[in-house]
Amino acid sequence: MTSVRARRASLRLFSFGRNAIVLWVLFALVHGWLGVLNLVGPGQPFGDVEIVYRFWVERGLTDGQWVGIDTSWVYPLLALVPMLAAFVAGPDLYGAAWLSMVTALHAGAFLALIGVHARVPAARAAIAAGWMLFLMLLGPIALGRLDAVTVAIALVGVVLALDHPRWAGALLAIGAWVKVWPAALLLAALVALRHRVRVFVAAVTVCAVVIVVGLSLGAGGALFSAVTEQSARGLQVESPVAIPWLWAATANPLAAWVYYDTSILTFQVVGDGSAVAAQLTTPILALVVLAILALGAVAVARGNDQAALFPVLSLALVMALITVNKVGSPQFVSWIAVPVLLGLVLRARGGVSFLVPAILALAIAGLTQLIYPVFYDRLLALEPALVLVLTMRNVLYLVLLGWAVQQIAALCWRPVVALRREPASDDEGVVA
Repeated sequence: MTSVRARRASLRLFSFGRNAIVLWVLFALVHGWLGVLNLVGPGQPFGDVEIVYRFWVERGLTDGQWVGIDTSWVYPLLALVPMLAAFVAGPDLYGAAWLSMVTALHAGAFLALIGVHARVPAARAAIAAGWMLFLMLLGPIALGRLDAVTVAIALVGVVLALDHPRWAGALLAIGAWVKVWPAALLLAALVALRHRVRVFVAAVTVCAVVIVVGLSLGAGGALFSAVTEQSARGLQVESPVAIPWLWAATANPLAAWVYYDTSILTFQVVGDGSAVAAQLTTPILALVVLAILALGAVAVARGNDQAALFPVLSLALVMALITVNKVGSPQFVSWIAVPVLLGLVLRARGGVSFLVPAILALAIAGLTQLIYPVFYDRLLALEPALVLVLTMRNVLYLVLLGWAVQQIAALCWRPVVALRREPASDDEGVVA
């Protein structure tokens, strides 16, 4: 009798969790809590939005000096769009407007995951709830940076990719013109998807429009400064590449040390060989990306289905951008959610099991919030316990990258199979 009651109770709970209203309440609670942490939480996690982003917009509106147009900038041109949009309520409400805008964009991505029906399929409900857990573990940084905008755009793009490749190409290109990283997902789509020509045409169209508009505004060389501006950077404290020098600084302040770079507004570590490492990181990253794309191309040639290859190739490229990088901003972790959620969604269509990367992503998010903003001051003070936490987080980066590459390699070694024929037309309904 007890087991019957327990089974009935679990079934009721399971059914309750599939209710769309319950999921939307969860969405509201998570975003409300993260909004509060941004506005009043410790560590000033909202500083980039309320100080840096607002300053760029105010200078453009008052002095006519627009970053990305009149001056070089670390972001692509379309990054100005959300920054300007958040200024609609004026400077005093800039932070609140930013949070409202990001929440609305995340709501669109959430809708793409769960659909419009009152009863959500069990798998989609679990995936959506998992994303909310990931955001909670990551903390206020999940909303308080430009990356929150691109995550929402990219998530909708990849969820639509198999059935609406044109929309995917356009959205991922837009995301890349806001912040570069969605270009990794676009590259994965161009390799893994059967309708890659549609993706390519849509992406090129978006790029052409942005370039024409940028040049008409007088951007000139500044239009592509997001790439060139990164070349002079040193090793950011949180980056995986910086870990040896961070431990050296912890052991001996004369061997290496942490300093604040006022030109790029971030903490970096310097020591013997760090400048060479910073210079080598970019070409090594390019080689790693090319190697992953080549491995993906072999998997395509072996006849692997796009539902199996697209998520793991996307994850491998995203993790390469994070791991082989001299920049290690905590908001980079938010990118991981996109390929992981994609892999979970496509599992039902013949994709690879993404349980392992989902668990790793949650662990990475939780460790990242401990590093920033909770104990960031102690990390900068080089407390060994915090340097160890950062090292563990960065090791998990490598594990996740290794998992993704291993999955692609496994697909390459499969016997050649006939491609499954699935409808993939832009005229089909939105994936529920």
